[in-house]
Amino acid sequence: MTDARVDTVVDTVFGHRLADPYRWMEEGAELREWALAQGAKTAEHLAGLPLQQELRARMDEVTSDTVEVTGFAMAGDRVFFLRQTGAVPVLVVREGDEERVLLDPATIEGDEHTTLEFFAPSPDGRLVVCGLAQGGSEQCHVHVLDVATGELTPTEIRHSLHGHPEWLPDSSGFFCHRYSTPDPAVPPGRRRDDSATWFQPLGGEPTIALRRGHNPTLPMEPVDRPYMLLPKDSELVFALVSHSASSGSTTEELTAFSLYATERAGLADLTSCPWRKIIDRTDEASAYAIHGDTIYVVTHKDAPRSEVQAWSLTDGTRRTVVPGGDRSVIGVKVIGDHLVIRDIEAGTARMRRMSLNTNEIEDVPLPEGGMVAQWTAHPDGKSALIVFSSWTRSATAYRYDGELHDTGWIPKSTVDFSGIEITQLRAPARDGVLIPMTVLHRKGILLDGSNPTMMSGYGSYGILLRRAFNPRLLPWLERGGVYALAGIRGGGEYGEEWHQAGRLLNKENTITDFVDCAEHLINTGYTSSRRLAGHGGSAGGIPTGGALVRRPDLFAAMVSEVAVFNCTRKEFSANGPVNAPEFGSVSTEDGLRALLIIDSYLRVVDGTEYPAVLLTAGLNDPRVAAWQPAKMAARLQAATSSDRPVLLRVEEHGGHGLGSTRAQRNGVMADIFAFLATELEL
Repeated sequence: MTDARVDTVVDTVFGHRLADPYRWMEEGAELREWALAQGAKTAEHLAGLPLQQELRARMDEVTSDTVEVTGFAMAGDRVFFLRQTGAVPVLVVREGDEERVLLDPATIEGDEHTTLEFFAPSPDGRLVVCGLAQGGSEQCHVHVLDVATGELTPTEIRHSLHGHPEWLPDSSGFFCHRYSTPDPAVPPGRRRDDSATWFQPLGGEPTIALRRGHNPTLPMEPVDRPYMLLPKDSELVFALVSHSASSGSTTEELTAFSLYATERAGLADLTSCPWRKIIDRTDEASAYAIHGDTIYVVTHKDAPRSEVQAWSLTDGTRRTVVPGGDRSVIGVKVIGDHLVIRDIEAGTARMRRMSLNTNEIEDVPLPEGGMVAQWTAHPDGKSALIVFSSWTRSATAYRYDGELHDTGWIPKSTVDFSGIEITQLRAPARDGVLIPMTVLHRKGILLDGSNPTMMSGYGSYGILLRRAFNPRLLPWLERGGVYALAGIRGGGEYGEEWHQAGRLLNKENTITDFVDCAEHLINTGYTSSRRLAGHGGSAGGIPTGGALVRRPDLFAAMVSEVAVFNCTRKEFSANGPVNAPEFGSVSTEDGLRALLIIDSYLRVVDGTEYPAVLLTAGLNDPRVAAWQPAKMAARLQAATSSDRPVLLRVEEHGGHGLGSTRAQRNGVMADIFAFLATELEL
């Protein structure tokens, strides 16, 4: 590999000397040139691995008949969803028993592939707001699609990342969030300041609806992101102000946010209408459901795994309706005459319902051992669509009206996981806490320490990694490889208390949990250090990078996809400031201390015998800037004293992975498994 140019910049922050030999990668065209050269050499290396072509062919085979269906939305008598059988998901509408494709982004011309990142049908089902992005960038140009004709009309709304469109009840226009046009003169860390929600009337020009300084009764900081909400059965309209990174939902799995309300008449003049605060960030809420003059709030304040409270929107009174317990509450919806509660118990999906008349609570039976990939209430409030999946069971779409009814809308995958066994473990952390871990492997394996094993972990934002059907794991498992998913602290396996135990100054737990889970796999005979690899993506670079620099002897290989490593510099990237509440900020002494825990780039030591490393980067990544994995690759290549490779795999026309084509996703997983098959001697 070509050595990267060294031009060390030293920052002294609160007495800490932070030396950065590759700061130049954060700006200018030189990074792109170096990264593409690295990517070409990595591609050559991976193409020469013994199993690469065979694994890629098998990856294409197991995904060829798997129909991926996501993003269900209902309007009028129509059901809309995304279905992927080809390169990218297409937008489909279902009317009665008939389906038709409304939009195939693959037919849209452009320099890079186009994907539909978000969509929202109008209440009457005649139109659909579509956010279209190129090259995996997630940066959308918003269009309006006519369901009857298929005509796609562009609007003036651009640079929309998670636009969360919200239609007026009469379908005459919609609200959509966007960022300002990027200005090269503005530092990257400030380019997403003062984002706004715009109102787009059909046939008219868009205007700003929500923004910092737009209305004195709706206070915001520069980093805050405002969204408009118009619940169907409420006389109020709402503004949600997100203060930190979120899961992408505006109703559940939220972190720090505030919620405001005003009368519907306030839509006539959003600069002067009086907004009143309903939920403050100090309420420690994570989800809610609005029903008439009541808002049901999921809060973890004084309830470590969350409870559900009913708040009056008229007089502000509050009462607990679902007390906290062992389960963690993810979200709530009012369906019929019940409040339906979506739970997680040690990473497994559960569901309950509470009668709005009697307050009695009972379980809603779900298939065992999986996850609710999506749940969407019908606009009439009488039913919902619930998509369920598990490790060995492909997704099923159920209609829920008090009972689950298989709609048959998602074809069953023919990929056969019958030869795969699932084992639930509890790995002891060094402080005695038991870490839940799921292990997948071929039936009948011997626990003699000889099994090549890939262990994944994430552990941030209170997010729970998907325990879902994934045919891309099968080429690894059927060859005798083991896959383990560690539910390390910082994630959502046990609710907010689990999240807080791996956040900010507690972030060392996220890393040591990952190490302790790896050692448990070794101690129980699944694998050995010479046949063990760590794996993580995005914020999963914190446990993988942290374990790599603390215990390089424990792993034969480490794989990190589009991951963050140089955390003391993250807030200086476009997506960095919203992550400060989760990870810390160099602007405060405690914030710096928290960041130094997770900055694995600064902990790389020259002359250390590091294991084999494969890092991936997307040059269009809007979440983790490509210089994060690039700097880590350069630093490890310069520092390692071993003969094991340090590779940087680069997607020139890719981003964080959410807008990848099927070929791109198959390609990266085939390359990862080929790399591990060689390094772990599969």
